[in-house]
Amino acid sequence: MLVATATTGGPMCWRCDHPEATLEEYLDLLYEQILENGWTMLYIEATPTPFAYTLGLHECGLPELLVTAVCPHCATRMLNHVASVLIREDAPPAGRRMTLPDGQLVEFVEVSQPDAHLGTAVNMFGREVRALQVVWADANGRWPWSPLFNPGGDRQPVLGMRAITSKRRR
Repeated sequence: MLVATATTGGPMCWRCDHPEATLEEYLDLLYEQILENGWTMLYIEATPTPFAYTLGLHECGLPELLVTAVCPHCATRMLNHVASVLIREDAPPAGRRMTLPDGQLVEFVEVSQPDAHLGTAVNMFGREVRALQVVWADANGRWPWSPLFNPGGDRQPVLGMRAITSKRRR
């Protein structure tokens, strides 16, 4: 299961609560969480768009997972479910769709520059870290690449090129 941490503000920020700690101590703590749980997660309270990503799937030969524009609870639930599926079934190709237990439809997009977004993963595992973005459809089943996506709601940055596949599995 995931253990959520954050890199700025709020009660989830270990580094904010331990300003005297070194980066190495923080990475050691995260690695202990990975050893205990299989993976962990970072929630980045970025402005204007927060995002979250897994740490540890790389150690299993899998891409890390990233999601943008969702709250910490939703990110944890979403990434936890998808990570557990990846551990059992292997990574889906970019362009594959999945329906989550709550009915949320997602599509996987290869993150084009993981080292630009997954800084802690790069610090832990090196620049060869790969990542898939878990892109979510809005309440009307529209994707962020549609001009009608989430009218009046949050925008969802997509951090890679969408793969066009002949068949999409739900």
